[in-house]
Amino acid sequence: MKKRIADFKSVLSPLERDVLNVLWPKKRLRVKEVHEKLACNVALSSVAVILDRLHSRGIVKRDVEPGRGGVRYIYYPCKNKAEFEKSIVEKTVNKLIDAFGPVAISYFNERFRR
Repeated sequence: MKKRIADFKSVLSPLERDVLNVLWPKKRLRVKEVHEKLACNVALSSVAVILDRLHSRGIVKRDVEPGRGGVRYIYYPCKNKAEFEKSIVEKTVNKLIDAFGPVAISYFNERFRR
């Protein structure tokens, strides 16, 4: 039971949240551009790893751009911030219903009754 509850603690790491907060208003950025806009002192390679992880999870997409010495990725969010937050709430509610069934539904009915 404890493991299930722990799954709901955090959807994104603090750095993932910071990266997405940079991407949402700017739309399409290279790793270096994201790194420059972050307010924290983090390595460029860490930003690249975070963006790749977000891409693997389907949270951001990327295009390939030719550049000096190879190619560069341009990252952009799959959903705007409101759509992303709504999808997280939906997934979380569905997990609660799957885990706790009628108890969760009863709670939601009581909690949100108008």
